Amino acid sequence: MSNDQLRMSDLGSDSVSVLRIISYFDALGESAANADTIVRSAALLAQCPVAARWAGGSVIGYDALGDPLVEPRPPETTRRDLDVWLDRGGADHPLDSVLLDRLRHTLRVAEAQSAVVRTGSQMGDPALLEVVLSDKERREDRLRAVQLLGLDPAQPVRVLAVSAAAIGPAMELITQTCSGRLVRSVAAGNLTAVLVQDGQDGRALAMDLHAAIAARYPTPLTPDVDRGPWVGVGERMSVYAAPGSWKQARRALRFASSTLYGRRAVAYAPLSSLQLLAELPLERLLNDPDVARLNALATSATGAQEVTTLEAFCAFGSLRRTAAELHVHHSTVAARLAHVEAEMGWDLEQAIDRFMATLVLMIRRMALTSTELAAAEVFGPEA
Repeated sequence: MSNDQLRMSDLGSDSVSVLRIISYFDALGESAANADTIVRSAALLAQCPVAARWAGGSVIGYDALGDPLVEPRPPETTRRDLDVWLDRGGADHPLDSVLLDRLRHTLRVAEAQSAVVRTGSQMGDPALLEVVLSDKERREDRLRAVQLLGLDPAQPVRVLAVSAAAIGPAMELITQTCSGRLVRSVAAGNLTAVLVQDGQDGRALAMDLHAAIAARYPTPLTPDVDRGPWVGVGERMSVYAAPGSWKQARRALRFASSTLYGRRAVAYAPLSSLQLLAELPLERLLNDPDVARLNALATSATGAQEVTTLEAFCAFGSLRRTAAELHVHHSTVAARLAHVEAEMGWDLEQAIDRFMATLVLMIRRMALTSTELAAAEVFGPEA
């Protein structure tokens, strides 16, 4: 161990010590150190065993003297992509979490850079796209990733959040709809993040995607039929603000739906004030009394038909247009709506009640969608 080696025992818990740890790992990143060197350097800094394990199962570990560990002891909890941990065997250092955070960050950047060297390609590497989309990465690291991906840093990008049972067909459909535009994608938990560099309006792109999805996966659906992809469309932003577009896309995804009059692809910006609904936790949506009453009504075949008729009426605004769309007599529509009014306590001839019905239907669609996404562990605390 060299005399100028930084040690955690030399550091306190103040901001200067935090900056020294960050600078230590920044220097490793700038030197293009490989994963072995990075983990060994982390162990020398920590003065205790440090190890890293990738999703594929490969493990690197070093002890406090910089010698390889034969059998690194794994942590009790694991991450999806990359685990890093240290083993003090005693009291933790106040800045151990900072060390581990910077170690993980530096390993990810090194992995992305080495992938480009291994493949000889500068296009489409998922690790690079992770760096572009993460709001925890440094600006200079995102700049490097942007360059390696072949993106034009002078052109804005947008990010799509895609939920699909089969991502292959979904990506094929998205690529065809975004024909002629630069498309990159990476798995993000149970979602797929898709980065698009184009000049199209977000609302128009969402409409094109909805039409393409609805044509390939028409409603009504049965439980054993693939619903097709749901897509949230973020706004166009600078490549350096791509994490913001990714967050918007995930929020817009909560408004997607495969109900007969729902939208399969939803753009964030046109939601306007409705974006506030995305702040509501799933429990609030499910416990809304009006949503609960509509759900109860829809449990029977007749009730489900009545709820669909209400959706159509709110979408088209008149009995005759609704009847034409549903291929029934307008008196049938009137009878179905009358039963819904009785159950819900609404008078759909009143503007405020029509607004209420439209709002409750939207919240219900959000509740159904959010329930499925939550079951798939899509959304974390920051979604």
